[in-house]
Amino acid sequence: MAISTGNSTPHQAELDTAATLFHSLSDSTRLAIVRRLATGEARVSDLVAQLGLAQSTVSQHVACLRDCGLVHGRAEGRQVFYHLTHPELLHMLTAAEALLTATGHAVALCPNYGPDATGGPQRE
Repeated sequence: MAISTGNSTPHQAELDTAATLFHSLSDSTRLAIVRRLATGEARVSDLVAQLGLAQSTVSQHVACLRDCGLVHGRAEGRQVFYHLTHPELLHMLTAAEALLTATGHAVALCPNYGPDATGGPQRE
């Protein structure tokens, strides 16, 4: 999927798909899982221990990332080892970190989506 930056208007379906991708990464737990998987494969039990979250919570977030095609599980006996499916995801996250640094993390002050958001669209 390419999002146009030129004079032509991108198709709505492309924008919707991009929005879905960003929505799949809009949760801090999913970002923590992606960050951890950037260092190598992990089982859900490894993620539970490293993130300090309930197994059901981690499993739900891994399932979301898997359903979006961002992670894949490799079965080994009764265990499943998860890994990132596309290195481009790491490039995107690196770019996002650079943008946050460049803006001085101003997005944290966003009245709609920042940590202290009170107005605007409902957060999920």
